[in-house]
Amino acid sequence: MFFISSLFLALLLSPILFFFHKRRKQPNLPPSPFKLPILGNLHQLGSSPHRSLHALSQKHGPLMFLHMGLSPTLIVSSRGAAEEIMKTHDLIFSSRPSSFMAQKLLYGKDVAFAPYDEYWRQTRKICIVELLSSKRVEAYRTVREDEIMNMMKKISSPSSSSQLGLVNLSELLGSLTNDIICRVALGKKYSQIEGEDGGSGNGSRFKRLLEEFTELLGSFYVGDFIPSLAWIGRLCGLVERAEKNSREWDDLLEGIIKDHEDGKRETVDGNVKDFVDVLLRVQKDTSFGLPLTKDHIKALILDMFAAGTDTTYTAIEWMMAELLRNPKVMKKVQEELRGIAVGNSMFTEDMLHQMNYLKSVIKETMRLHPPIPLLVPRESTKSSKIYGYDIPAKTRVIVNAWATGRDPISWEDPDKFQPERFVDGANKSHVDFRGHDFELIPFGAGRRICPGIHFAMSTVECTLANLLHRFDWKMPDGVDIDMDEGHGLTIRKKTPLILVPTPCFP
Repeated sequence: MFFISSLFLALLLSPILFFFHKRRKQPNLPPSPFKLPILGNLHQLGSSPHRSLHALSQKHGPLMFLHMGLSPTLIVSSRGAAEEIMKTHDLIFSSRPSSFMAQKLLYGKDVAFAPYDEYWRQTRKICIVELLSSKRVEAYRTVREDEIMNMMKKISSPSSSSQLGLVNLSELLGSLTNDIICRVALGKKYSQIEGEDGGSGNGSRFKRLLEEFTELLGSFYVGDFIPSLAWIGRLCGLVERAEKNSREWDDLLEGIIKDHEDGKRETVDGNVKDFVDVLLRVQKDTSFGLPLTKDHIKALILDMFAAGTDTTYTAIEWMMAELLRNPKVMKKVQEELRGIAVGNSMFTEDMLHQMNYLKSVIKETMRLHPPIPLLVPRESTKSSKIYGYDIPAKTRVIVNAWATGRDPISWEDPDKFQPERFVDGANKSHVDFRGHDFELIPFGAGRRICPGIHFAMSTVECTLANLLHRFDWKMPDGVDIDMDEGHGLTIRKKTPLILVPTPCFP
């Protein structure tokens, strides 16, 4: 009788015990906004996710736990939280979530979107040692200065009068960064790459492929977040576009690699080899421990284009836009530059170390306008605790670099353009964007920091210095500067910079 009574009591209490047991087992997740079934919080992203997520973080804190469809996602929006992810727990958060577009466009063999494993370590080592080292970047100095000089000539060409005609600076900056990357990576300008008909063309095929490639890479593929709805990507034509772009790139790169293998091309500058040459040499070198196939080489070359074209010219474009809005700052920069380059019409890279105020302008613009405001997502490899919250394994992590750059806890008057905050003696003079100061992370930090910082900044600094040294700039009469943002992985200005330059040298 006692056994039966005990069994009955256990059955009676089991739902209550189960409830408390389940409750005890529930993880202590960071705060979350309301979510919808299936969609989760996707509906709250809007057309400018970095701004929408920043607004949500104002209500829910610097660590938010969202559901992007069925994908658990941690949103990081402050310096302290970013340091926890990218430094304290960097090893746990150094992987990448699966991306359909990266797999389709980058052969599943690139370094930027690769998961954290031995393959990633080996390919990153190749990129840092063989492609993006300080020595290699310095070797391409002539290419950068040559292309910047060519752009200066294009700006000067419309007229020999004291004031030139209108110049689409955005278009010129896009061509500049494309030509630099093409010469460094492939050994020729993009305008010299075969056209649509297979002839010499004017680079229109390459330009079209690159623009669509970057657009697709930053597009929203619903299957990454709700696998059962992956068919929508094919229905709306997104998958077909990606497949077509991938085939065309493969055909183009196959021909370029074959030309290099057959010796049908010239060196970049004297004996300096381009990226394809270097990777073909590494392919024969067993010391790296990674057998490189042609697909590996193509993927790494495309990585360089994805990371080094849109982002670089977008950064310069925002810098010029901010200077046009702040003419006193522009005048101060020009006085510094023209004081350094006395008697020289061209500002060369060996003068860059003297540009203290211009570097402050660059930092301040990167704070307000990081080219990729939501850094490439990370993924946790195992469960962890951040600020006392439980973060499950396989959680997607999005670091909002745009929000950390505008956090009032880290920055005084965070929405104001004030380069003086970085000058010597100011409270932020020590802050840099090379991964040690987590309030300023346009290139990321930790193991996943962008390895091309030195390459990118050499182009940004020298280009901006020459634009401001050689010309005075203003908007056309009656036109105000438009600071609206576009959409995509890289956030460009919505409208191009159409400016009036006035030459300062004969």
